[in-house]
Amino acid sequence: MTNNNKASQATTAGEGIPSPEGPANVIDTDYVIGQDNIAFRRFGFDLDVHGKVFSISALTILFFVILTLALQEEVEPIFDAAFGFLTGSLDWFFLLSTNIILIVAVVLIFTPLGKVRIGGALAKPEFSYVGWFAMLFAAGMGIGLVFFGVNEPLTHFGTSLAGTTVENGVRTDWAPLDGAAGDQQAAISLGMAATLYHWNLHPWAVYAMVALSLALFSFNKGLPLTMRSIFYPLLGERVWGWPGHLIDILAVFSTLFGLATSLGYGASQATAGLHYLFDIPDGNVTMVLLIMGITLVALMSVMAGVDKGVQRLSMINMVMAFVLLLFMIAVGPTLLILTDFFGNLGSYLSHLPALSMPFGREDDNYRQGWTALYWAWWISWSPFVGMFIARVSRGRTVREFLISVMIVPTLVSTLWFTAFGTTAIDQVITDHFDGVKNAVVELQLFVMLSQLPWTAITSFVGILLVMVFFITSSDSGSLVIDSLTAGGKVDAPKAQRVFWALIEGAIAIALLLGGGLGALQTAVLATGLPFTLVLLAACFAVVKGLRSEPRSG
Repeated sequence: MTNNNKASQATTAGEGIPSPEGPANVIDTDYVIGQDNIAFRRFGFDLDVHGKVFSISALTILFFVILTLALQEEVEPIFDAAFGFLTGSLDWFFLLSTNIILIVAVVLIFTPLGKVRIGGALAKPEFSYVGWFAMLFAAGMGIGLVFFGVNEPLTHFGTSLAGTTVENGVRTDWAPLDGAAGDQQAAISLGMAATLYHWNLHPWAVYAMVALSLALFSFNKGLPLTMRSIFYPLLGERVWGWPGHLIDILAVFSTLFGLATSLGYGASQATAGLHYLFDIPDGNVTMVLLIMGITLVALMSVMAGVDKGVQRLSMINMVMAFVLLLFMIAVGPTLLILTDFFGNLGSYLSHLPALSMPFGREDDNYRQGWTALYWAWWISWSPFVGMFIARVSRGRTVREFLISVMIVPTLVSTLWFTAFGTTAIDQVITDHFDGVKNAVVELQLFVMLSQLPWTAITSFVGILLVMVFFITSSDSGSLVIDSLTAGGKVDAPKAQRVFWALIEGAIAIALLLGGGLGALQTAVLATGLPFTLVLLAACFAVVKGLRSEPRSG
């Protein structure tokens, strides 16, 4: 074990990153957090940014936004062509990579490396379990749960029930294997397994590995809280030069486009819900105004900080989501939901090997149109979610951290999709209500709720839930991007976070106008592809870093 004075001083020089508590293997480096930053104060405006990372990231993003808005009709076919290539030719790469990440995460739980404590051997958790879990869910996949909670189980159930069909020589079933033609119960089981595959272990393993890597190299080894720090075991001091600059710039792009995709989903669903409930015009103008309004609210949360802003909004979100979930269980097919929870979990685990197989499959629509997009989406979100999880997870052991970040969300996601998916499917099968099945994706939640008591109230809660998830995502994202572009500082001037919150909204607007959700999906695929390589390297780096750490207990 080493505890170099220079490294220790770098972490306590007022940059917001505390030194390790107790024994920890601090890396001996001459680099001081913020040494390459440009800092000045003019007209009451503070600026403290990494010159190269901030300028290249900001200028490139601004150029992209302006170009997309100016050439809306020209860019749409480009987005469509890129989407087809990325999902059609590289789906195997996304599947194989996420499998590797999951395997590494699971193995770490059962090895002695699981005893390493984030932040040093004597570090204590900063947040309670309730507050910690609330922030995990609000940052991790909040908008997606609301958007796809009804749509995905219902879609996979319907296509599994239809069985295998062939159009122009291509199989069009969504679910893997051979579907469940004509067998309702098998179709429900297979459809729920195909849904849970996208929301359970794999995405949370991606988040967990990024978060663990960042937390280890920052809180235990005294390096800046940026993606480049993960690569110190591979690149050494070169991480402070252009190789590190490019890694952080790529992380900024990945985070921004991942966030924009989620904000686009949220805006489209909230707009559809407002039209459905209050007959507010359903179109681009409403979506743009909604994004602008929610971005302004997010700015107020940004100014309040993590403790007062993100944590409070996350707690509000968790309460609203929990109340809506309990309502669904209580007024929906309660017994069926409770029994299907265990059945769906078992179906997911039994089908997991087939669902995860990257080669030798023919279910093109499911594998390419759903899984490849999801994996790119989660990977694009991973710098944002991972860094945010790292910041709030100090004091947890590696084993406690991985189990909590992977297993608990898996159980909650299973319950969520079982409650919403089972209720929608039961309306189709038992009540012979085709409205929810035939509704557009953005409206399926509200159409399903229309068949239950207190429709107006629950639908409005659903819209509020999307909006608050929107706010917490924008808030958390701007916090993370600011750290990346401020040389690893976590207490940089708030005006910088305001800038990035505005940029997130601008990207979402530009992509929605330049090609709708298809453009958002293409952007997340394009940024998720190169960042997958970063995550694979991170798996090696985190194992190497953990091996040099003292273990608690």
